Amino acid sequence: MTLSLPISDGANELLSRSPLALLTAMLLDQQVPLEKAFGSPYELAQRLGHEPTAAELAGYDPDALAAVFSERPALHRFPRSMAGRVQELARAIVDRYDGDASRVWATAATGAELAGRLAELPGFGAYKAQIMIALLGKQLGVRPEGWREAAGRFGEEGSHWSVADVTDAASLAAVREHKKQVKAAAKARA
Repeated sequence: MTLSLPISDGANELLSRSPLALLTAMLLDQQVPLEKAFGSPYELAQRLGHEPTAAELAGYDPDALAAVFSERPALHRFPRSMAGRVQELARAIVDRYDGDASRVWATAATGAELAGRLAELPGFGAYKAQIMIALLGKQLGVRPEGWREAAGRFGEEGSHWSVADVTDAASLAAVREHKKQVKAAAKARA
C-alpha cells in the first residue's frame, strides 16, 4: 500500500517504502504542520544526496546534522533540537532492531506489543504510538491482532483524528476542523 498524504509524490513514495523515514516523520510531527513533518524525511534525503540509514544517522556528527536540519527552509521549527531527536531515534533503531526500522512492527505479534515498542522509542510515548499504529493499520496494511484496540480512538473507522485519516487535502481539512472543534470544546469547559 502507498500513502497519499497531501505532500509531494516523492515524499509519499519514500514514506511508503522506508520505515525509518516514516518513523522520522511521525517523530517530527509536533509544532509544525503535518505537511512539513511528513515531507521532511524526503527533504533530508535530498539534502544528503541519498536516503540515510539508521546507522548513518546514529553516527552522524551532531553539529553537522543540526546544520543540515537548519538549512533554509529548516526541516522543523526547532531544527537543532529535532536533529538531535532524530539521531536518538536512529540510535534506538540500531541498538534495538539492528538498524532495521521495519522490525519495530514486522515482528510485533499483537497491537499491544507494537504499542509498547513504539511508545519506548525516543520522542514517541503512548499517544504518538497510538497514532502510528492507526497510520500503519489504516493506510499501510500493518494489522497485528488487536491493532485497532491498541490504536485507541485513532483506530476508529471513519474518524478524523490524525494523520492516520489523511489521504488527500479534503481529509486533511476534516482532521484540522475536528481538532479545532476539540480545542474549542476544551476551552469552553475550562
